[in-house]
Amino acid sequence: MSMNSGRDGRRRLVVIGGDAAGMSAASQARRMSGPDELEIVAFERGHFSSYSACGIPYWVGGDVSGRDQLIARSPAEHRARGIDLRMRTEVVEIDVPGQRVRARDVESGAESWTSYDGLVIATGARPVRPDMPGVDAPGVHGVQTLDDGEALLDSLERAPGRRAVVVGAGYIGVEMAEALINRGFEVTVVNRGKEPMSTLDPDMGRMVHGAMEGLGITMVNDAEVTKLLTGEDGRIRAVVTEDAEYPADIVVLGIGVRPETSLARAAGLPLGAHGGLLTDLAMRVRGHENIWAGGDCVEVLNLVSGQEQYVPLGTHANKHGQVIGTNAGGGYATFPGVVGTAVSKVCDLEIARTGLREKDAHRAGLRFETVTIESTSRAGYYPGASPMTVKMLAERGTGRLLGVQIVGREGAGKRVDIAAVALTAQMTVQQMTALDLGYAPPFSPVWDPVLVAARKATAKVRAGQR
Repeated sequence: MSMNSGRDGRRRLVVIGGDAAGMSAASQARRMSGPDELEIVAFERGHFSSYSACGIPYWVGGDVSGRDQLIARSPAEHRARGIDLRMRTEVVEIDVPGQRVRARDVESGAESWTSYDGLVIATGARPVRPDMPGVDAPGVHGVQTLDDGEALLDSLERAPGRRAVVVGAGYIGVEMAEALINRGFEVTVVNRGKEPMSTLDPDMGRMVHGAMEGLGITMVNDAEVTKLLTGEDGRIRAVVTEDAEYPADIVVLGIGVRPETSLARAAGLPLGAHGGLLTDLAMRVRGHENIWAGGDCVEVLNLVSGQEQYVPLGTHANKHGQVIGTNAGGGYATFPGVVGTAVSKVCDLEIARTGLREKDAHRAGLRFETVTIESTSRAGYYPGASPMTVKMLAERGTGRLLGVQIVGREGAGKRVDIAAVALTAQMTVQQMTALDLGYAPPFSPVWDPVLVAARKATAKVRAGQR
């Protein structure tokens, strides 16, 4: 690594952001370089480090008993490992030519400059908040950080009634809707799309819709929120769309997130079409030898479409951190890209996807065939066998696997991993039919549902070649 020695002979690595990517990078760099070689200073503007934001809906819903269960490593634990982690300290400026950052103490407002030899930008994402009156009213909540989770739980206790509206029906919106049902609230989900879970094709999203209504959730699709109404006390009282008004004692925003790259933008660092930082395979910010970036503030290469994509997920953030820490600590590692795998659940319905949806494939200029099959999680005669729907996309002509979506009950979701491996290996659907997967009646039918879909896709591709 081309980091110059500091005044005491040590190089200094500065990390902006104390969650998954930032602290994984700091920890890995510390493993690679001893404290005598490398000083590591990390800044985090919040109250918590290294926590699982993915677990917040399960904490709110009562599946996870307390906040501390979501914290993987506390600030004190990081400091004990030789990382100078400064909490409640926000970096407000990056001076790239001067190789230094300006940080502000959130409580006192005091500012100071810290020089760096290497810099890691792990500023994460910020929730999308619609620009409309009432969005900052008491009772309106995002769920991005542990602070947000605590504020929401406090608000639920003090809510004047039991009516909740969730805006958005992506992963967070769907998971929060179920959490609020578990808390005894009446829940309405207002969704802009045709069906919930826009990460699926609408025909698969329809099954999620049915499961949500089965839980007692009111689904309002094809609806745009136009304003949020507040009562005389200033607290939220209703969510308004073009067609209707939905009374609300609590509103949760689940509209998604955007890369938090305002610092990087101001510093003139390269951003992509989605607003995320652009890096090379070693997670170096393009054009900058000693600056790395990872986690929810970067764009990644989709290995199936060959296009840059914004995929804010904890799995990627932790991998980015490992790669960055290895490189910043003097080693060498790369992050090749993603295939776009994600899994979620509503009640006992498991929802999984990997690769491209139909609209992604169209956007990438690919010609493709689709098949959808119904199967079961176990041999049909074995107790507990439950139905499962698998949708598969294959490239016309070549038969290359392009994407898989699975909706079913126990044992459905993690089957998507078979497809994720096949996508990474650039397998054809025909090659997939020969995969030697584990079989016994308690685990699957003799032909696994993913392979049933691959057989049907193979036949369709062949028919198209005639």
